[in-house]
Amino acid sequence: MTTADQYLAELGQQLRVDSIRATSAAGSGHATSSMSAADLMAVLLARHLRYDFDWPEHPGNDRLILSKGHASPLLYAAYRAAGAISDEELLTFRKLGSRLEGHPTPRLPWVDVATGSLGQGLPIGVGVALAGERLGEMKSRVWVLCGDSELAEGSVWEAFEHAGYERLASLTAILDINRLGQRGPTRHEWDLDAYAHRARAFGWHTVEVDGHDPAAIDAAYTEAEGVSDRPTAILARTMKGRGVRSVQDLEGKHGKPVPDEAEAIEELGGRRELRVDVRRPPATTVPRPAGGIDIELPRYAVGDEVATRNAYGEALAALGAALPTVVALDGEVSDSTRSEFFAKRHPDRFFEFYIAEQELVAGAVGMAVRGWLPYASTFAAFLTRAHDFLRMATVSGADICLSGSHAGVAIGEDGPSQMGLEDLAMFRSLHDSTVLYPCDANQTAQLVAEMAEESGLRYLRTSRGADPVIYDADERFPVGGSKLLRSSPDDRLTVVAAGVTVHEALRAADELAAEGVPVAVIDLYSVKPVDAAALREAAERTGCLLTVEDHRPAGGLGDAVLDAFRDGREVPRLVRLAVETLPGSATPEEQLRAAGIDSGAIATAARRYLAGYGA
Repeated sequence: MTTADQYLAELGQQLRVDSIRATSAAGSGHATSSMSAADLMAVLLARHLRYDFDWPEHPGNDRLILSKGHASPLLYAAYRAAGAISDEELLTFRKLGSRLEGHPTPRLPWVDVATGSLGQGLPIGVGVALAGERLGEMKSRVWVLCGDSELAEGSVWEAFEHAGYERLASLTAILDINRLGQRGPTRHEWDLDAYAHRARAFGWHTVEVDGHDPAAIDAAYTEAEGVSDRPTAILARTMKGRGVRSVQDLEGKHGKPVPDEAEAIEELGGRRELRVDVRRPPATTVPRPAGGIDIELPRYAVGDEVATRNAYGEALAALGAALPTVVALDGEVSDSTRSEFFAKRHPDRFFEFYIAEQELVAGAVGMAVRGWLPYASTFAAFLTRAHDFLRMATVSGADICLSGSHAGVAIGEDGPSQMGLEDLAMFRSLHDSTVLYPCDANQTAQLVAEMAEESGLRYLRTSRGADPVIYDADERFPVGGSKLLRSSPDDRLTVVAAGVTVHEALRAADELAAEGVPVAVIDLYSVKPVDAAALREAAERTGCLLTVEDHRPAGGLGDAVLDAFRDGREVPRLVRLAVETLPGSATPEEQLRAAGIDSGAIATAARRYLAGYGA
C-alpha cells in the first residue's frame, strides 16, 4: 500500500471512529451503516470532491447527496474531517437543538436536501445533474451515496431510467452494497452483477469494486469522471460494521451504537485527527439577480369562457419570459396541463419527465438546489403518487411550484381514476405549504405570478373545463386573501367556494335572491393560508357558513374554513357540501349534480338550513 493509499485508509478509519463516537454519545443512531461506507466517503472527500465549505452556494461546487440518510454519522464525521464542524459539535449528534440530526437536513448549510426516506437521493440527484448539464455554465459533478436496501424502491429505478435516457455524465451513484438491511439480508445480498445488469440495462456505465480498497475506489471514481456520455454506477462490496468484530457483517446490529465504544475504537486503531483540505472549484462571480418581476401576463375579457388550465400555461410562458430562472417540468401530459405553452416558447427550459411522478417532483427539488425556480405539472390525481417526495421537499425547504390539473368531478366522462379529489387535503397537510385554487383565467394568471414571489412548496389547482371570466384582468389576488363576490346588509348566510364551485355558488345566489333570500358568496381562492379575517367577519355577519367544494370532505375547503376558528373563538353554524360519492362517467354538469355540489344543491342546502335555523 502506498503512502497515499495508507492516508486514505487511515482517514476511513477515522470516519468509522467518529461515527462510533457520535452514536455512542447520542445513545442511538446508525453506526454500522456508516462504517460500511467510510472508505467510499474518505476517498471521495480527499481526492475527488470539489467543494467550498465557506461558500455552499458556489455554482461550481460538486453536490454530495447522502441518499442513505440514516448514515448521517458518516456525513458529519466527514464534515469534521473537512474542518466544517468541530469535534464538540460532532458529539451533539441527535441532541435537542443540534444541527446534526438523526437524518441530515438543510439546517446544515452543506446539506442540499433532507434524506432518510429511502429511495429519494438518486431521483433528486437526477434533477441536480439535469440542471447542471442542460442549464449551468460551470461544470460540476453530482455524487449520490446510496444504500443497497433502498434499491428495492421503484423511485430509484425511475431515476436510473431517466438519468440513462438523458445521458447525465456528471452523475455518479455510489452503491454501498453491504448485504444487510434493517431486519436481515437484502434481496440480492452481495450479488453485484445483479445490480450491475440492471444499471447497464438503463444505459449506465458500471464499475464493480472492493469498497474497502482505497486504491480501487480511487480508480473507480477516476473512471467515472472520465465517462462523458452516460452516468456511472459504482457498485462497492462492503461490510456493515466493518472493522469491529462485535458488529461486522452481523444481523441485529442495525440502527444501534456499537456495544462497547472504547473497545471498538481501540480495535480500529484509536482516535485520529486527520484534516482534509477539500479541493475548491474554480473561482467565479455570481451575477446579482434582478429585483422584482416585470411580467406581461395574459389578459382575458370578462364573460369569455376559458379553462384555468389554459390560463396556467399561458401565464407560465409569460413568467418564463420575465424570469429567466423559471423552468417547467411535466409528466407527459403537457398538452392537458397546458405547460406545452411554456415548452413551445422556452424549449431550452422545459423538461419532460414522462409518466414518473416521483421523479417529476424529485427533479423539481434537484433543480431548485441549483437555484432554478421549477413549475412542475401533471394531473392533480397523479401528484398523490409522489406524496412522500412532496413531504420530504418541505423538510428540505425546497422552493418548488406544483400545478395539478383535471381536479374534481368536474372533469366529466374520464371517471374517478382521473379525478383529483384528495389533492387539497394532501397539500394542505404539508408543512409550510401554500395552496391556491383559482376560479377564472385572470385569477389564475395572477396567482401563477404570485407563486414566483412566495417561498417553500406552492400548489395551484386548475380545472379542465372552460368557465366564465368574472374578474377584470387588473384585479389582484394576494396569497392569503379572498374575494367577497355577493353581499348585502340582509344576507342570511355566506356560501364559501373555490374553483369551479364559485360559479355554482353565484348561480345559486342568483336563484335564492330571486326568491327574496339574499346570501353572500366568498371566493376562497387561497385555501392555505386561509383568509381568517374575512371568514370570521362573514360568520359574525350572517351566522352561518356554507362551504361547497369539488373535493372529498376530509382535508379540503371545509376544513380550511374551520382553521379560521381554531384559536378558541366560537365556531359558527356550518353546512358542508363535498364529494362523498364514488363518481362514474358522466358529463361535468351531471357529475356536479350527482355529487351534490352544483347550484341546485347549494340552493337546496341553504333553504334547508334557513328553514331549520334561519328564523
